[in-house]
Amino acid sequence: MFIATLIASETLSAGDLSAAIDRIAAVGCAPATSAWIEPEKAVDILFGVSPDAARKALEGVFDGVDVVVQAAQGREKKLLVADMDSTMITVECIDELADYAGIKPQIAAITEAAMRGELDFEGALDARVALLKGLDEAVIERCLAERVTIMPGAVALVQTMRARGATAILVSGGFTRFADPVAERIGFHRAIANRLELADGALTGTVAKPIVGSDTKLQTLRAARAELGLLPEETLAVGDGANDLAMVQEAGLGVAYHAKPIVAAAAAARIDHGDLSALLYVQGIARADWVTA
Repeated sequence: MFIATLIASETLSAGDLSAAIDRIAAVGCAPATSAWIEPEKAVDILFGVSPDAARKALEGVFDGVDVVVQAAQGREKKLLVADMDSTMITVECIDELADYAGIKPQIAAITEAAMRGELDFEGALDARVALLKGLDEAVIERCLAERVTIMPGAVALVQTMRARGATAILVSGGFTRFADPVAERIGFHRAIANRLELADGALTGTVAKPIVGSDTKLQTLRAARAELGLLPEETLAVGDGANDLAMVQEAGLGVAYHAKPIVAAAAAARIDHGDLSALLYVQGIARADWVTA
């Protein structure tokens, strides 16, 4: 059996549900039954065959509604591996550091190209960090306090999964000085990120090697899965940029979150409208069972 979960950013009507069931039936996925996870917010539609056809029939049809199609068995995940910048937080930290240095447009353009997959991530990171040479170390803490905001739904997602026995790992192509406190605030078990090199209270313009990039994210997912003795379908990965694509494709459920086109096109699931709490509905967990602190 398969499940198509519809999550509305505002309201999902009975008419929308009926239309969704009809669309699934029309592409040969019948019989279909439905059950609300949260009335007028999130609903499951169960069906027997052709998940790809069901996803194609439903995605983008209803305004403000995200659609995730997956196997019914193993929908609640036991491992979460997540990106940080623009996924668990609302900003790209290196771009915000660049703003304090007065060069945000220059660095942000490189960041955007790297996240779209147009530049080699490691080379692009080295180039951006080099432009920050001489920036006062104190700016890091200032940036963390003034610019870094936790993504809506992040705390509920991680804390709820942890309370239900899952392991949560933050793996960032950003920097430990941001990832470590962000992981602690949200509730991740641990964080992996790049280390900015410092001398005499300022950035040296270099980052410690090896760089945490796409392969690190992929290998972290694989290693954690093996260590925990999990099946592939028990894993969830979420990210937005090209350096997240390998882990997103490896996970049992790989989610492109408000993602760049290259990731959105290749991921098994997309969240384009809702916040990270949508990933709790995707696992069949109603709001009454969320942990938010």
